[in-house]
Amino acid sequence: MSSIESFFSLFSKPLFAISNIFNSLGAFILFSLKLIPLTFKPPYRLKEIFIQIDSIGIGSIGVIALTGIFTGMVEAVQLYQGFHEFGAENIMGYTIFISISKELGPVFAGLMVTSRAISAMAAELGTMRVTEQIDALDVLAVDSKKYLIIPRIIATTISLPILVALFDFLGNISAYFISTYALGVNPTSYTQTISQFLNYSEIFSGILKGAIFGWMISSIGTYIGYTAGGGAKGVGVATTNAVVYSAIMVFVLDYFLSALFLFLNW
Repeated sequence: MSSIESFFSLFSKPLFAISNIFNSLGAFILFSLKLIPLTFKPPYRLKEIFIQIDSIGIGSIGVIALTGIFTGMVEAVQLYQGFHEFGAENIMGYTIFISISKELGPVFAGLMVTSRAISAMAAELGTMRVTEQIDALDVLAVDSKKYLIIPRIIATTISLPILVALFDFLGNISAYFISTYALGVNPTSYTQTISQFLNYSEIFSGILKGAIFGWMISSIGTYIGYTAGGGAKGVGVATTNAVVYSAIMVFVLDYFLSALFLFLNW
């Protein structure tokens, strides 16, 4: 009998874990769908949106700028080693520009905002939940989702594309200076390849990724924080889960969006 129980226990544990994952995913989807009509329902809480844009967007400029500058510098050094082997340094400009604008910019910006803003978002909402501040808002007939969640999602969706554009600009500028002044690449050839081969839809696709990433990671962060429980330990677990799940979703969405843009020839 014990062997039979051990056999079923061996398979029941992973099945139970998978069941919990699907239950959580279904709850998140239903939660997100309920937020859509709230987004267009007054009052619009513009003051709260601007406060969150200041916190999420403006507050992330420093880390985005630093990451963008050093990403461009590393990109230039690494690509130079490969292109130099084939005497193709002159086409580095377009290669670096497109890799930063389409992939590195939105992904790295999304990860930096996740580590800085989404973690704080989940911790703040989780603390409000376990200290019953959210329950107090509901008792006072204030829609807590409308007041706490919608402004954060809107602010992140607006802020992240702008941060992606900043990342792209600083990353490409730093790559240009390292390539031309430190590595000896011809500056005219560097810029000519960009102007010759660049399609502006490629820049737009990266910025669009930023908007989609912003909506997704803020939805994940607010949901996990809003539904947190279990006291201080629960807040810590919620914060960790928000960062992990948001970062994973950035990479998952990046693949599917890249495949879609390839299909659309963007």
